[in-house]
Amino acid sequence: MRYFVAVAEELSFTRAAERLFIAQPTLSKQIRQLEDLMRVRLFDRNRRAVRLTAPGEALLPIARELLQRWDEAQRAVGDAAAAETARLTVGMSTSVGRGFLAAIRERFTTRRPSCELRFRQVNWTDATAGLAEGEVDVAFVWLPIPGQDDLNIRVVAREPRWVAFRQEHRLAERDEVDFTELLDDAFLALPESAGPLRDFWLATDERGGRPPVICATVTNAEETFAALESSNAVVLLAAGNAEIYRRPGIATIPVTGLSPCELALAWRPGDHRTAIRDLIDALGS
Repeated sequence: MRYFVAVAEELSFTRAAERLFIAQPTLSKQIRQLEDLMRVRLFDRNRRAVRLTAPGEALLPIARELLQRWDEAQRAVGDAAAAETARLTVGMSTSVGRGFLAAIRERFTTRRPSCELRFRQVNWTDATAGLAEGEVDVAFVWLPIPGQDDLNIRVVAREPRWVAFRQEHRLAERDEVDFTELLDDAFLALPESAGPLRDFWLATDERGGRPPVICATVTNAEETFAALESSNAVVLLAAGNAEIYRRPGIATIPVTGLSPCELALAWRPGDHRTAIRDLIDALGS
């Protein structure tokens, strides 16, 4: 029914397949199976146009209502399950800061005083902060992450990238640095399991084809601090996290010539619990 409604609204198998994130042959096969099941032709289609037939026109409002009712059913079941546990777990890989956690806790508790909100720290080996493995209900993540297209994403902060290094670094007295001046520096890297996020924090796309020099892999903030303090390595970070990294012996400055980074809240598309929606609303209040 979802496939049928998508094609009916787009009147294009190509656009409907893109909207549904599936291959067009798969979509066409599913529509044919639906037509065979109902023993009617739902679409008139040729190389130039797609049109609903009379049976298709009759089915469309009913299909929309069925999908709405199904979503309501999933939400009701999810709410019943949530009522049993009365808990939401929020994953994160670094300190989120920016006042987000305090704001969420206060606003969410006002909406859901009986629901416990838990925060779980997850190592950078999992760039989804526990969401992919089902360890958490929602997660603060830095984009891009593996499997991002399979998750609901809401960007909550967009910031410049900075760089952190030991106070003895040659650039420690500078107010800012262009990224081209860092190309030969040894970088700290996220684990390879972080996929595209690892490449992002190495600024692979902005290196003009030059591979990064990687001196160590780090899986959490504490390992990063230790590596910075004991070597001449550098690491890119978000502007909003600069204060976290700034400590005796470590300096942080802005980097020009790089695209901004994005912090987002992510959750699974099939999770229709109203508690999830309340948490998202709390962030945006």
